[in-house]
Amino acid sequence: MSTFEKSLKRLLSKPKDFTYHELKSILAGFGYTEQQGTGSRVVFKNERLNHKIKLHKPHPGNILKQYQIDLIIEELQKLQLL
Repeated sequence: MSTFEKSLKRLLSKPKDFTYHELKSILAGFGYTEQQGTGSRVVFKNERLNHKIKLHKPHPGNILKQYQIDLIIEELQKLQLL
């Protein structure tokens, strides 16, 4: 199992300690690039799929909130990437 597959499996298990860095790595594997929005807002954009995922960067820590993990999974399922 590759590192990407392990990270994806971890995302799908909805852990309480999933980091923003792990998310960036997974989305990059699906072809998304990170673009800074205003304030703590970021946009992950996939040009090939013409799709955007918008969320707030976690702060002051690096751990994603549960609703953010749910949003990412939902968006990737909509595109049949999961």
